Amino acid sequence: MTDTLQTGMSRRSPSWPGTRTLAWATLVLLVVASVAAWVQGGDHDSVERVAIATAVDARLPEGSVDRTIDRPRASAIQTPDAAPATRSTIRQAFDSSRDLFAYAQSLEPAARERDADAIWMISRVYEYCSGFATSPAAFDRDTRVIGEMGMRGSAAMVAARERVSERCARFAPQDELTPRMIVLKRVEAAEAGSVAAEASLMASGEPLEDTPEYKRELVERVQKSEDPEAYSALAPAMGIAASGKVEYSDKVAGTQFSELAWQLAACRLGMDCTADSALMTSYCANGGICSSVPGQDFERFVFDAAVPRQGVDVINDMVDSLMGGKRELK
Repeated sequence: MTDTLQTGMSRRSPSWPGTRTLAWATLVLLVVASVAAWVQGGDHDSVERVAIATAVDARLPEGSVDRTIDRPRASAIQTPDAAPATRSTIRQAFDSSRDLFAYAQSLEPAARERDADAIWMISRVYEYCSGFATSPAAFDRDTRVIGEMGMRGSAAMVAARERVSERCARFAPQDELTPRMIVLKRVEAAEAGSVAAEASLMASGEPLEDTPEYKRELVERVQKSEDPEAYSALAPAMGIAASGKVEYSDKVAGTQFSELAWQLAACRLGMDCTADSALMTSYCANGGICSSVPGQDFERFVFDAAVPRQGVDVINDMVDSLMGGKRELK
C-alpha cells in the first residue's frame, strides 16, 4: 500500500477535483436514525437533506468486506495503560491537513514501528477519502449534478463534497481504498493497541471476538480510556444496534439517543466536531445531512435538528453518565 501511495504522489497534483460517494454508514446512519423521528414532527428548516440516489448509496457492496480476515485474539492485544487521551499532534494534523495523501504518507514510518495511533489515523484517511478515490471523475460528476439541481440543501452538500475532493485529491482507484482495506488497517491498529480501532471494528460488525463478554469489556475499556476517537468509533454500535442485547443492559445503549450521546461525549472530550470537521463533512457529503446554519458545529446541529426539546435533558444525562459526571454539561 505504501508503494501505491508513493506512486500516486508523482501521478497526480493536489488540485484534482473529484467524486464517487461510498456512503460509509458509521457516520451517516448515526444521524439518519435519529433524524427520522424528528423529521416526522414537521420542523424541517434545521436540516437540509438531499436524497440523490445517483450520488449516495448508504449500503456497502455485498461481499465487499472479506469476513475471512485473520483476527488476533483480543486477549493477545497489547493495550496501553488506560489514561485520559489528549488530542495528539497526529490527530490535530488530520483535522488541519489540506492534503490527506501527504498526511497518510507522513504517518507510514510510525505505522511501520507499530504506532497504534498512526495506524488508526491512516485508517481514518482511507475511510474519509474512500468515496472520492473509488472514482474521482464520477464523484466530480455527481457533485456537479447536485449543484445543478438547485435544491435547498444542494449548496451545502456541494461545499462538503468539494472539501473532500480537495483534501483527497491525490488518491486514485489504484490506491484501493476499499472497505476491506479499511478493515485490514483497523485490525492492524487494534493489534498495535488502538482501542478506537477495536471499537470501530465492533461497530462495523467485525468485532475481534464475537462474544457478549468481549463486547461488554470493550465498552468499559472505551469509557475508561476517555479517548474521544474511541467514543466516536463505538457510537454506532451503541444505538439501535444494541437494543435488547444483554451485554449492554446497564450501559448507555439501545436507542437512537444513546448513539448520539456517545458521539456528543466524543465531542466534549476533545474530538473535532466543528462545522468543517471530518464528522460534519461526512454527514453532509455522503448522506446529504447538512446544517442550514453556516458554521454550526455537531452539538448545536444535533440539538437544533435531531433532538426534540423534551429529549435534551435525556441526552445530557446520558453524556454525563458516559463521562463519569466529571465535566460540566453544555
